[in-house]
Amino acid sequence: MHDPAGRVVVDVHYHAGPDLYRRRLTSAGAGRAYAEVGGWVVLKSHLTSTAARAWEARQEGLPVSGSLVLNELVGGVRPQAVESAVYAHGPDAPARLVVHLPTLVGPAHTSRLRRTSFHPRLDPDRWRTGRVLDADGRLRRDVREVLRAARDLPVVVATGHCDREAALRVVDEAVRLGVPRLVLTHATHPMSGFSGADLADLSGTPGLYVEITALMLLLGHRDISHLGDVVRAHPRVVFSSDLGQPDQPDVKEWLDVSEQWFRTAGLTSREIRAITWANPVTLLTP
Repeated sequence: MHDPAGRVVVDVHYHAGPDLYRRRLTSAGAGRAYAEVGGWVVLKSHLTSTAARAWEARQEGLPVSGSLVLNELVGGVRPQAVESAVYAHGPDAPARLVVHLPTLVGPAHTSRLRRTSFHPRLDPDRWRTGRVLDADGRLRRDVREVLRAARDLPVVVATGHCDREAALRVVDEAVRLGVPRLVLTHATHPMSGFSGADLADLSGTPGLYVEITALMLLLGHRDISHLGDVVRAHPRVVFSSDLGQPDQPDVKEWLDVSEQWFRTAGLTSREIRAITWANPVTLLTP
C-alpha cells in the first residue's frame, strides 16, 4: 500500500454506494473522507464489485481498494467472477482485493438498522441463496473452487455472512489448500457466532484474521469490554467500521468514538496500532 507508515487507520470494511441500500458516500466520497483523516479504505457493496471503482478512485490519488461479494446478484460463487474483479482492480493495485463469500444467504436476518432500498425495483430477498454448505454439511463444490482460485490470486477471502459451522468448514478447506489470507467477517456478531474461546482456539491457524466491527458495538450486539476480550484472544484482529449507513457516524465521528472505546477496553497503544493499522496492512499487502 502507498506510504503505509503514514496511515492512521486502514478500514477493510466500508459500504459506499451504489449498494443494496442507500449509503452516506459514493466511492470517491469515501476515498476523500479517508484521505482527510490519513487513512485507507476498502469499499464493499452487496450489489456489485467495487474493484473498478477503487481503481478509478486511485487514479485520482485517493486511498481506496476494492472488494467483491459473491452474491448471485453479482454473478455468484464463481472463480471467473473473482478473476474478473482482480483484473478490474488494476495491475498495480497496492492492496489485495477482498473477496467475500455470499451475504444474501438464508432468510433475512433481523437488523437494528433503518434501511432504505437504493433502487425501487430491487428486492434483495429474490436473490437469497442457500448456505455455503450442502445438505450433508460439506462445503459446496463452487465454494471449494473459489478457495482454490484464491490460493493463486492477490486476494483475501472473507467469510461473508457464514455462520460459525460454515465458517469453520471454510477455514479447514482454506488451510488444506494453502489459501494465504482468510478473514472471519465480524466474527463475534450474533449471526457469525464465534466466542472468545473459539477465537483463542483458532489463534494458531496460519493466515487467519478476525474482524470486529464498530457497527456491531454501535448497535449494541456486544459491549465495549468485549472488544478487549477479542483482541486478547487472537493475535490477528482487524478493527473495521462496517459503516456507510446514512444514520450512522461518519468517518471522523467513528474514529473519535473508537478512541474512547479503546481506552474503556483498556487497550495498549501497541494493541490499538495492531488492530487499526498493522494487522490490516499485513492482511492487504500483496
